Amino acid sequence: MPQARVKRVRKDPQERKREIAQSATRLISERGFNGISLKDVADDVGMSQPGLLHYVGNKDGLLSLLVTDIYDTSGTPDDFMASGLPGSNPDEPLFPSYLRFLVRHNAQRRMMVQLYVVLESESLNPAHPLYDYFHTRPGLVWEMYSRYPWKIPPQLGPWEDRMEAVVRQCIEAMDGIQLRWLREPPIDMYDEWLLFEGLLFPSPLWDGYR
Repeated sequence: MPQARVKRVRKDPQERKREIAQSATRLISERGFNGISLKDVADDVGMSQPGLLHYVGNKDGLLSLLVTDIYDTSGTPDDFMASGLPGSNPDEPLFPSYLRFLVRHNAQRRMMVQLYVVLESESLNPAHPLYDYFHTRPGLVWEMYSRYPWKIPPQLGPWEDRMEAVVRQCIEAMDGIQLRWLREPPIDMYDEWLLFEGLLFPSPLWDGYR
């Protein structure tokens, strides 16, 4: 008797993108970007390589999906201001409160943080497709944060005059904490951040502005 044909299940494009992102995140976190191929991702998801190309275009497009379309679009100041948490008043948000929100957010997406750390290290090579992204990222983060009306101690003066160095130090501290958090044994990322918060936003200057 002839064998019955297996009917292919068509998945919603957004669901398929989520599957691709989850697979690629795990594979790159384990092997690095240069250690995987699009075929590896396609096989892991259970689809053809041409089918994968339909969603990402090429290997660089896969990185764009993971970093700019997913990693960079969650845990934002807008997410914080929509949360209703203390310090999230959109008219006068508190920057240290947002950073605590961001640390908690990242603590819940370990694989994405590991992906980010691996890619940041690999991108020290000028030939890496994300070299420019990571090279310009501190300036872009500063510009993005500067769009919001953060309430800071008046003794500091305007945000744009005094906070750029602080924002850079916050990024550097968070990167280091995340790396230690990914190692064994892991640290408590939130508790560790609170120690740095006391140094970056010291009392009594920042009392009432955290």
